[in-house]
Amino acid sequence: MIDLHTHTLFSDGVLLPAELVQRANNAGYRAIALTDHMDMSNLDFVIPRLVEASKALSESTPLQVIPGAELTHVPPKLIGGLVKKARSLGAAIVVVHGETITEPVLPGTNRAGIESGADILSHPGMITLEDAALAQKNGVALEITSRKGHSLTNGHVAKMAMVTGASMVINTDSHAPEDLISRERAELILRACGIPEENLNTIFANSQKLADKTGRS
Repeated sequence: MIDLHTHTLFSDGVLLPAELVQRANNAGYRAIALTDHMDMSNLDFVIPRLVEASKALSESTPLQVIPGAELTHVPPKLIGGLVKKARSLGAAIVVVHGETITEPVLPGTNRAGIESGADILSHPGMITLEDAALAQKNGVALEITSRKGHSLTNGHVAKMAMVTGASMVINTDSHAPEDLISRERAELILRACGIPEENLNTIFANSQKLADKTGRS
């Protein structure tokens, strides 16, 4: 399993980076990205610490540990600048918190995240066909999630991605150890949202490509 969307004690997760990585290692993960919730107030504080932790943990465990960020509830007009800043601080995977139907995310966030060139648009809710097509053009992956609540629109996201050819990845959005999932569970979630069996390996390969792009942190 490669999981490119997780949270630690640096935002609203319950585990330190070291424990989250060890839990993921014990669960059979091959790579994990630490993508705590961030906005303009904490980006410059959290990312350097995740970079330091990721480097040390990658050198000490079999996992590839990737420092990242999830820009969360940021006003759309500020997203592009913060994506660039996150990358400059060392975030190797940048996720934008999409327009999930379970939270009051500002309209236009999906579009801004896609236009910003983020790596992943997480739980994008009732994403439009137009935005999914732009994600395909810009190379932004749309997330299928195992996270309760956010997963309610997985079927719609999968449909929009398959119609437009947009890339998909599957992540957990883990906040606690019980949120981590196996490859088998991930396959079940993908099939449940209407993705054909023959397409499952492509989705896992998309995550692998993103992890490979970052190198070992």
